[in-house]
Amino acid sequence: MQVTDRQLNATFTALSDPTRRAIVARLAASDATVNELAAPFKMTLPGISKHLKVLERCGLISRSRSAQFRPCHLERTALDDISQWVEENRRVWTERFDKLDEHLRDIQSNKETS
Repeated sequence: MQVTDRQLNATFTALSDPTRRAIVARLAASDATVNELAAPFKMTLPGISKHLKVLERCGLISRSRSAQFRPCHLERTALDDISQWVEENRRVWTERFDKLDEHLRDIQSNKETS
């Protein structure tokens, strides 16, 4: 599946905040409740909830219901989409730099033979 610019923008915007990156890192270890996610931060539960809503809207996390708890879950496919985009762009730029290196070597070689 090709990720859209809108999805990338939302995801990169969500990850631009250090609190949200920390939440994603925590969820990479295991699912967690809002209280568990809030524990390391000096922030109110409504503040953490706002961060969770941003992450949920861009598809990085989902929330389920387990009795009275609503554990948060990292949606790894969203991270895979970002990783795929980064890798594709890295490949394109590596190829361009390789071509530039080759061109510069050709120029240098032509100067030396002249």
